[in-house]
Amino acid sequence: MRVFPIARSGAVWLIASLALGGCYYRVTTEPLPLALRSAEMPPAPAPYVIQIADHLAVKFYQNPDLNEEVIVRPDGKISLQLIGDVQAAGVEPAVLAAHIENAYRSELSAPHTSVLVRELGARVYVGGEVAKPGIVPLTANLTLVQAIQAAGGFLPTAHFSKVVLIRRDADGHPVGHAVDVRPVIGGLDASQDVPLQPFDMAFVPPSKVADVNLWLKQYIYNNLPPILPLPAF
Repeated sequence: MRVFPIARSGAVWLIASLALGGCYYRVTTEPLPLALRSAEMPPAPAPYVIQIADHLAVKFYQNPDLNEEVIVRPDGKISLQLIGDVQAAGVEPAVLAAHIENAYRSELSAPHTSVLVRELGARVYVGGEVAKPGIVPLTANLTLVQAIQAAGGFLPTAHFSKVVLIRRDADGHPVGHAVDVRPVIGGLDASQDVPLQPFDMAFVPPSKVADVNLWLKQYIYNNLPPILPLPAF
């Protein structure tokens, strides 16, 4: 296991968004587990599951005064009138509506509700050697390479063989996995692409050539005396 400091100013937002509490993330030297790779894309997306930060509309057909517009909190719950907190993240909208109806049976004679997803809160973060670093909405079946393309694509200075996918482990600690995306972008093996999860982060480091060029610019080219114009003959 190696630990790499993130010193590039363009990646400061990446660390702040994760609230790591420091300037380091852990990168394992082991290959990315097969369970995290996409062996084959499914023919159709699975039913949508509510995620943290989703914007929901909770509608009561016979009691519109109880209608709510809520955002799923970081703990995965929403707060509703009369019944308090309800677990929302991790279930389908129809399932959440059924849970809400059951919770309101002690307050209403015949509760009939629906849950509408107004805005998706799930997103991923892409930084480093890409054209437009920032937030990318997490759509169905979004993969690592697709997210990078949505962020403007790789810069010529990108290190394709060691793209870092940062994801929290079972204990909630961020872990960086080095992913070689060359087989994917070269069209050799699309199955090597990685399906993303909410709030994953992708950091594209600079290549060694880019590091050398930056060193030359900072320490050599910028310190050379100006070239005198050639005399006219």
